Amino acid sequence: MLKEVLVVEGKMDTVAIKRALEADTIETGGFTLAPYTLRQIEAAYKKRGIIILTDPDGAGERIRRFLTQRFPEAGQAFVPKADATAHNDVGIEQAQPEAILAALSKVRHHEYKPDSEFTSQDLWQNDLAGTGSAAYRRDKMGALLGIGYGNAKRFLERLNSYGVTRSEFDEALAQLGEQHG
Repeated sequence: MLKEVLVVEGKMDTVAIKRALEADTIETGGFTLAPYTLRQIEAAYKKRGIIILTDPDGAGERIRRFLTQRFPEAGQAFVPKADATAHNDVGIEQAQPEAILAALSKVRHHEYKPDSEFTSQDLWQNDLAGTGSAAYRRDKMGALLGIGYGNAKRFLERLNSYGVTRSEFDEALAQLGEQHG
């Protein structure tokens, strides 16, 4: 049984989670987030901790940002879009148990004082910004590092605020190179 409570978007996300592991979930019901639901999330946050596991799409990112502002010490888990897509639909409910377990094995926590280990120069030098393949490379790197996909600005922010180390970054780059080779 997972100690933290997983915050997901809907009932079918909970079904997918239950196929992967034994865990309690709270469903946001989308971006509406009723006061009762927020109180539920807050209680779980204080008692057990929460891990935010929203869909890898625009709506999921908006919910994640809102919850992260409200619950800054929440864990962050990301299922890559490629692993959460089936039947022309994107969402946690589409993810296989292995993809959910992989995302939960790479949970990150936002740091109050973000590191400034990485700069936009790191993105440019490693074709993570400014090239035709940059979005693809950020998507794959985000999956390897467990920080999810983001545009160049958001990706850089996540590198620095989720405690990614230089060695993790370099190792993921090497894996990315092997995937192309």
